[in-house]
Amino acid sequence: MGQSVNVNFRLDEDVKKSMEQACFELGLSMSAAFTIFAKKVGREKRIPFEVSVDPFYSESNISYLEKKMSDYKAGLLNFSKHNLIEE
Repeated sequence: MGQSVNVNFRLDEDVKKSMEQACFELGLSMSAAFTIFAKKVGREKRIPFEVSVDPFYSESNISYLEKKMSDYKAGLLNFSKHNLIEE
């Protein structure tokens, strides 16, 4: 194995805490987990899991939500009260 080098990048604090907890439960350091990830990417020449876009953020959904918000601000939406059904 070659010489170790430092790699620096930024993570959202909640993401980091969540990863630290998962690594702890797996008995790994974050460094070991990232090393495993990097070796797998280097070996397979791909991201080793599915990467996809959340459909919530699709163009059509964002347009729909913007239209609803515009209608709401213009007072064009009709709301009615209802009782929640709990089972």
